[in-house]
Amino acid sequence: MQTQQASTGRRKRMSRAEREQQILAVAEEVFAADGYQATSMDDIAARVGLSKPMLYEYFGSKEGLLLACLKRCKRELIEASTVAAAGADTPEQLMHDCLLAFFRFGDEHAQAWALLRNEAAVPSASVSSELEAIRLQQRDFTSGLLKAARPDLDDEQLEAFAEAIIGACERLALWREQRPEVTPEKATEHLMTLFAPSLTQNLR
Repeated sequence: MQTQQASTGRRKRMSRAEREQQILAVAEEVFAADGYQATSMDDIAARVGLSKPMLYEYFGSKEGLLLACLKRCKRELIEASTVAAAGADTPEQLMHDCLLAFFRFGDEHAQAWALLRNEAAVPSASVSSELEAIRLQQRDFTSGLLKAARPDLDDEQLEAFAEAIIGACERLALWREQRPEVTPEKATEHLMTLFAPSLTQNLR
């Protein structure tokens, strides 16, 4: 019996990587709900079931924990965008699927989106740098898609148009918070009406 109980205990023990993901999931939820300034490491440690010193051992500081959350958001967002792009056959379908993936990401990862939106006000150079890195990642990804659809555009145009698309997505995502009846599909349709005609005008 003791051997069986010990074995059960070993099966329930998390690896360090699993524990880190658990901490990040809890921290993301708390940061999104309460904001960075109002969040305490004591609260996160209690929710995870760790001691506060152990939480610091994993991430070093509250800012370090926030940065880890933002980096996970960055990775998940580019993964969602990359998967969406892989199945498209035409420039129009490519833009449609990537826009839809962005809006669905916001809905399916509401805590991550709230974290990205709310932590822009955190007075930290490291946090500001990570937030900008997320935005630049999406801009460069979008620029690459545009280049495939419009090889006639120069680098400056590609960057400018990608900035415009990312900015429009961000603003529409904020607008949707006040218009819950606007689905990801409908938001995508609005932006496709605006942007799609420019994708193929010089290729036909």
